[in-house]
Amino acid sequence: MQRETMSDLVAFLAVARERSFTRAAAKLGVSPSALSHTIRKLEERLGVRLLTRTSRSVATTEPGERLLERVGPHFDQVADELDGLMDLRDTPSGTLRITTGDQPAESILMPAVTKLLRLYPDLTIELIIDNGFVDIVNERFDAGVRLGETLAQDMIAVRIGPDLRMAVAASPDYLDTYGRPDTPDDLGNHNCINLKHQAKGGISVWDLEKHGRVVNVRVEGQMVVNDISLVRQAAVDGLGLCYLPRDYLDARIERGELIPVMEDWCPPFPGYHLYYPSRRQQSPALAAFVAAVRYKG
Repeated sequence: MQRETMSDLVAFLAVARERSFTRAAAKLGVSPSALSHTIRKLEERLGVRLLTRTSRSVATTEPGERLLERVGPHFDQVADELDGLMDLRDTPSGTLRITTGDQPAESILMPAVTKLLRLYPDLTIELIIDNGFVDIVNERFDAGVRLGETLAQDMIAVRIGPDLRMAVAASPDYLDTYGRPDTPDDLGNHNCINLKHQAKGGISVWDLEKHGRVVNVRVEGQMVVNDISLVRQAAVDGLGLCYLPRDYLDARIERGELIPVMEDWCPPFPGYHLYYPSRRQQSPALAAFVAAVRYKG
């Protein structure tokens, strides 16, 4: 079917339903004379009369009524589908894939996810926990979460949390038995719980700083894990010193299960950011997620 015939059918349906060239022309945004000319061309092309015109009314002929009944519903369905797509343009829907570490997922993302999923029933959010560095483009993620100081320059970054501090901590029993370290040099005399990177397989370095002096310490200990919750639990169980974000330890510190040490060697640093590729048009789902997690402090 020619494109011209499709547009002519739209014109016919408008006239047949309005039973008026004047009202149909106003609805279509054309003049009545232009609309009359369009219908005449369609009738000539089909070889049948579709409308009976009088000075006061317009009615469908038998072929026109058949065309209205059989073709009209299909055009209505197409219009409904197009309207549905327009709604999707403005309403968060579909699947949003986010890669994040476990700590920001629990403390920052989950409250926002809970709120969004209740607001938008057609939205699905996948939170994939990975404490390594993920290439969100190659892995087909919509966005990821990293610390502000490790963001790639070709990404858009949105701050989602306050500045953070790391903390060296241990259980009261451990400190009573082995003493408190005061400087990075003291760590060599302690059992330290090591965290292994999931992606690269290497052991995390303890980055310490005081008065502009930066010390990167590779600590040693009997336990190596690849999950920060296990690091925290091992410290609570008295297995050694841990080095984790302070806010991740706050509840255990308040309960007296852990005691921070070397606090003057743990200055603040940029907190978590949501990052995503630069695109001209952001999806409604991602836009809603960014708005929900953006840090407002």
